Amino acid sequence: MNRKVRKSRTTAGARVKGKAATVEGESTTLSGKDYDKEMKKLHVELVKLQRWVVAKGLKVCIIFEGRDGAGKGGTIKAITERTSPRVFRVVALPAPSDREKSQMYIQRYLPHLPAAGEILIFDRSWYNRAGVERVMGFTPEDQVRKFLKAVPLVEKAIVESGIVLLKYWLEVSEEEQTRRLKARIDDGRKIWKLSPMDLKSYSRWYDYSRARDDMFEATDTGFAPWYVARSDDKKKARLNIITHMLKHIPYEDLPREKITLPKRQKAHGYKDPDYPYKYVKEVF
Repeated sequence: MNRKVRKSRTTAGARVKGKAATVEGESTTLSGKDYDKEMKKLHVELVKLQRWVVAKGLKVCIIFEGRDGAGKGGTIKAITERTSPRVFRVVALPAPSDREKSQMYIQRYLPHLPAAGEILIFDRSWYNRAGVERVMGFTPEDQVRKFLKAVPLVEKAIVESGIVLLKYWLEVSEEEQTRRLKARIDDGRKIWKLSPMDLKSYSRWYDYSRARDDMFEATDTGFAPWYVARSDDKKKARLNIITHMLKHIPYEDLPREKITLPKRQKAHGYKDPDYPYKYVKEVF
């Protein structure tokens, strides 16, 4: 193992374990107004990044992993809400079919990797095997070990093919995870987020901790490191992750031509038709 890889692993581990490593430098709660102000700036930069990726044919793959309730979905939404879905593609694969179960494990993910001019975001990825599949006993331990051994080789090939690969782990505390999962129980807007698997996973906090630690040890490499984001404060986590992402994907602000709306054509005798339009009832 080279020194660069070893340093990366130590950093990831230190940022996850223990409050002493996280308390220092904490700031006060971010107001909604300040959050919106900072997010607006980042959205402008994301659009600049989008234009650069398309113009230069870059290929970017971003992986989001983390505990249930850590805020992966909200972070992805914050990244994509002002960008083009044709450039920023989000992939969240369902459970594998019988055919996919018979394939090489990572095979079902490879077709989704980005082509030129695309930024692909995995909402959970091939690391399911190192996490939920392992903890819940869906995959034999020997297959998990083989997976952890093979992943760095696959990711090295991905990076060497010209893809910018970023891997984020969102870490939430036990107390905050409990609060968020309880909030989903009685909220009609969020009940779809609480699956039977989430409930089973909730009771196995330390099994997931051990699985995470093993995953970092095996796959936190110099060419594809893990970046850990503390997400007890969702707003700060989103801002921090997007800021970090923008710093790790080289881009420039391309010049734009001045845009002026053209004059509209004249009616030349056109009249609105006497047609019985079926209007939407204006309840509000």
